[in-house]
Amino acid sequence: MLAALHWLLAAEDAATEGKKVITGMLIVGLVFAGVIALGQTLHWVRHRRR
Repeated sequence: MLAALHWLLAAEDAATEGKKVITGMLIVGLVFAGVIALGQTLHWVRHRRR
C-alpha cells in the first residue's frame, strides 16, 4: 500500500504525469463504454426472450 502511494506521489516530469492522466482517462472511458455495452446487450437479450 505504501509503495502504491509513493508511486502516485513521486515527483515526475510533466510528460510522464500527463501520460498517466491520459491513460487513466482512457481506462475510465473504457469502463463507461463497457457498462453501456453490457446494459444494451442485456436489454437486447431480454427483448429477444419475449
